[in-house]
Amino acid sequence: MSAPDPPRAARITGPRDARRLSPLDPRTAAWRADLADLALAGLVAAPAYAAPVVRTNTGAAVMMHDAATHGALAVSELLPGETFAVLEESGGWCWGYSVHDHYVGYVPAAALGAASPATHMAGPGDALLFAAPDIKAPVRATIPAGSRLAVTGQSGPDFLETAGGHIHAAHLLEPEGAPGHDWVAFAEGFLGSPYRWGGRTRAGIDCSGLVQVARLLAGRPIGRDSDMQAKAARPVARAAAARGDIACWPGHIGILLDKHRLLHATAHGMTTRIEHLADVEARNGPAELRRLPG
Repeated sequence: MSAPDPPRAARITGPRDARRLSPLDPRTAAWRADLADLALAGLVAAPAYAAPVVRTNTGAAVMMHDAATHGALAVSELLPGETFAVLEESGGWCWGYSVHDHYVGYVPAAALGAASPATHMAGPGDALLFAAPDIKAPVRATIPAGSRLAVTGQSGPDFLETAGGHIHAAHLLEPEGAPGHDWVAFAEGFLGSPYRWGGRTRAGIDCSGLVQVARLLAGRPIGRDSDMQAKAARPVARAAAARGDIACWPGHIGILLDKHRLLHATAHGMTTRIEHLADVEARNGPAELRRLPG
């Protein structure tokens, strides 16, 4: 594996506080007082701009933070094989954004390697990495649903070869997911997962992470946060609400299984579960019901 190229930066004279000069959302537009994405030149003023260098998460799922320290707030999670556009590397941390949703944050530099193309996605559930092409072989790792993998060959009728082992074909989707499949059924597969702020895996997931990953598996990408997801949907009358509509509150989102039941990852109980919508509204106030495209 070749060493990844460092980000390239160019200096441009301008005001030092870019954030005060732009209405762009800093969650998805990468700029700071000292540095901005080169793609934002002309939109924000910063003293320096950097061209992104795309790298791949070559290890386990890793949290993205809002500052360059493990103690900083988690903002999202980068799954294995997902790519990250690096704008700056310093002190063992990379600042930039996850390519699939453009979400900005800091990732430990050790988690990232040279960019590599993926041929498959783990799903619809988690995938097991076997030491040999045999269901009785030792399991080397569990790969979270939605992770990206490069398949290099086939081992018999059922197993595919990838870095570090073999994966059963039943645990893999095409790289674009499974368009046309029921994304709500994919979300139901996360039932019982613990609630984790910023999480995107069955080991820990938050409300908007559940919506995002389930739709990713069904080939229907969507933004990272609940307000972004609500904005992508149109209002729907309560009497017309149906499976797959979303219930929205400020800072929270859930998935309707029907007019009365809500699937959501919730800090109330710290788990992913199904509740009566009326019970959730009794705690949080009336929900706004919306319908996502597709």
